Amino acid sequence: MGVRFKPRGHLSSSLSIDNFLKSHKNLSKTPPKLWLDTQHDPIEIDYQGLPILKLSHPILQALESCSSVRHFNQVHTQLIVSALFQHSLVASRVVKKLCSSSLTVSHAVYVFDCLDEPDAFVCNTIIRSYVNFNDPFSALRFYYGRMVGKWVLPNHYTFPILIKVCAEIGSLREGEKAHARVVQFGFESDLFVRNSLIHMYSVCGRIWDARMVFDAGPDWDLVSWNTMIDGYVKNGEVGVARELFDEMYERDVFSWNSMISGYVGIGDMEAAKGLFERMTIRDVVSWNCMIDGYARIGNVSVARDYFNQMSLQNVVSWNMMLALYVRSKDYSECLRLFDRMIEVGEAKPNEATLVSVLTACANLGSLERGKWVHSCLKNSGIKPDVLLSTALLTMYAKCGAMDLARDVFDEMPIRSVVSWNSMIMGYGIQGNAGKAIEVFMDMVKRGPMPNDATFVCVLSACTHAGMVLEGWWCFDLMCRVYKIEPKVEHYGCMVDLLARAGLMKDSEELISKMPMESGAALWGALLSACRTHSNLELGEIVAKRLIELEPRDIGPYVLLSNIYAAEGKWNDVEHVRKLMKERGLQKAAGSSLVQFGEFKSESFVGNCSVHRKSMVFSMLSEMGAQMKLSCGDSNMASELGA
Repeated sequence: MGVRFKPRGHLSSSLSIDNFLKSHKNLSKTPPKLWLDTQHDPIEIDYQGLPILKLSHPILQALESCSSVRHFNQVHTQLIVSALFQHSLVASRVVKKLCSSSLTVSHAVYVFDCLDEPDAFVCNTIIRSYVNFNDPFSALRFYYGRMVGKWVLPNHYTFPILIKVCAEIGSLREGEKAHARVVQFGFESDLFVRNSLIHMYSVCGRIWDARMVFDAGPDWDLVSWNTMIDGYVKNGEVGVARELFDEMYERDVFSWNSMISGYVGIGDMEAAKGLFERMTIRDVVSWNCMIDGYARIGNVSVARDYFNQMSLQNVVSWNMMLALYVRSKDYSECLRLFDRMIEVGEAKPNEATLVSVLTACANLGSLERGKWVHSCLKNSGIKPDVLLSTALLTMYAKCGAMDLARDVFDEMPIRSVVSWNSMIMGYGIQGNAGKAIEVFMDMVKRGPMPNDATFVCVLSACTHAGMVLEGWWCFDLMCRVYKIEPKVEHYGCMVDLLARAGLMKDSEELISKMPMESGAALWGALLSACRTHSNLELGEIVAKRLIELEPRDIGPYVLLSNIYAAEGKWNDVEHVRKLMKERGLQKAAGSSLVQFGEFKSESFVGNCSVHRKSMVFSMLSEMGAQMKLSCGDSNMASELGA
């Protein structure tokens, strides 16, 4: 008995019929809903035959509670099935929900394209979302491509957003086009639109156009006056801003702060102080403006007085003072103030804070403190930018910890010219000129373009190592390949390099060929070399030239005296000393900074007690006497030998 098979085509047809019957059965059922229909009252119908919805409708409440894309798609499907998607309220709520995240704004634009009759509210929502998510160009593209392209009529909320976009991108052309549309649609008398135009024209540098809009208005509010005053200040017309300020009937703290910052910008601290003292209510910005003003003119004590008077300092207040102490080279006070900032705990340190602190550590040679700041940086969650990373590696480089500096350098995803320069400088300070040149060559191959400071670092490294050939090569590379005009610093390095190698004539020739007037530093380097190599004749010439340039600088006198002493010309030594005494020149007290782990000791000869001074002078007298005796014995021995 044979087995009978059904044909394959018959089996396929049977399955298709079964699927069709199941689908037809499912379609006949009521579609599932994501909410319970608890509304028993009949839904009102508008004149177009569409239901009048309220925000309390279950489907809109379900839309607001969406927490994922999957959930949103389910609600969106229900809206389409229920024929509610094209309803203006529903469409606006859908777009608003999608515009709450930067990841779904593009989906909102897709929904907009599906709307039969989009309105200005939907368009404004999408444009505003682009602005809030720092994408002004997409906002502008949407306005022209979708809103204008679909002939959607704007309302009085559209143009303030659009004009803000023009101000953010700094496009005067687009701003003028927006202004023309404002006039076209009759919104030029709207207060919010006019305030936006005033701000836009001020930002774009057309302050006279901003004033025309201001004067043409039928009424103004406090924002109008403040925007106009702020515009004048930022365009450098502080005097006109003051005239407008004096005309105001009502002022708020922003009005006062704008004027104070204007006077700070032009360095008129007397006027700024006068306004500050007249203020009845001051905020932290008011105090920061005064601190910033005195910091700009270098008045550290007054800036600190204002800082101390503040009831509450924010991180900007602390950062301004820390940066001021760094600029004034009071690095110890910078670190003391930072310690107080940590102790008070009012403000949390940020990148700018740590840059100032690391700079102070670098200049004080405080490696342990710098390491502590680095550990705080790692634990704070702050992601170092190029500036902060460069400050960190510079601190390690100046403190001689080149291995740690290299670790920071290698971890930097982006390196600035200053980053490379700091590495070259660090190796140069350590006397490792070969490594400095190696980093420089690596920079030439795959780094940013070297600048004039780069070559100062390289030439300085060659100078300290006595690498004359390499120094000449770098100097030639700078002039011939990179077309960098040598500055006094570059010539100074080359003169020092040649002079240390005993090539005084070449140094003198290089100075004479300089296009700019040679400074005292160059002649000083040459004079120092003359002393080192006992070149009395050239030393005298250079010393006289240097004394002509800097008659009040004691350095040339001391170096010339040492040259004479080395040659045994004691009469000339006495002559130089007599000249110094007649001109009232006295050698400044020296200072030293010693680091022993966590212990730091700063000693200044000028601050010593009377007893210590006596001891030091006694020791120096003993040393001088011994040196004279030694010189006398050697001269006597040479005469006897003769």
